[in-house]
Amino acid sequence: MGTGKAFDPNFDPNIDAYIHKSNPFAQPILRHLRELVHEACPGVTETMKWSRPFFEFNGVILGNMSAFKEHCSFGFWGAEIGAELREAKVLRPEAMGSLGRIAKIEDLPPKRQFLSLVKKAAELIERGEYTGPMASRARVVKAPKAELEMPPEFARALKANKKAAAVFAAFSPSCRREYVEWIADAKRDETREKRIETAVEWIGEGKQRHWKYQKG
Repeated sequence: MGTGKAFDPNFDPNIDAYIHKSNPFAQPILRHLRELVHEACPGVTETMKWSRPFFEFNGVILGNMSAFKEHCSFGFWGAEIGAELREAKVLRPEAMGSLGRIAKIEDLPPKRQFLSLVKKAAELIERGEYTGPMASRARVVKAPKAELEMPPEFARALKANKKAAAVFAAFSPSCRREYVEWIADAKRDETREKRIETAVEWIGEGKQRHWKYQKG
């Protein structure tokens, strides 16, 4: 069996995959941003929305990052943080996000300043004062996908493996959905059986569907 990285619910392997697929110049920038957000707010969790990495705290969007052909961006969410960004003189409206076009790590605010802004955003969320997207950029929030029906064969295989069943139950809804979709999409019985066998093995090791993209 593999010796993949232990499951950490605060890190989404889909974001590992997003970084891995980004242009080479963007990868160190995205990794740096990700590390700083987790350093400033240890309770932050990750998710993919609108095909981009997002950071959430207490179920509220704190910010997001994106990679483009020649630059990256990072956007704070919440109108209230806008005053902090303007006071810090880091608000850049010329590109998507809050900090303008980021072509290299040096284009970011100093580390201490960036950490302070993330901490401030988390504080606003904790106080219930982080109420909406900033800078009048209207965003339509899509309804969450309905939970998929578990394939009976997959349910039986999990029931027969208590460890895998416990890990699967602890996964986020999106992580569970990735496995269910993968198995349900199999066209042939043999393929479905193989995927179920592989899934139970990976889940028993604490691995999410796209664990190969996780940092070792």
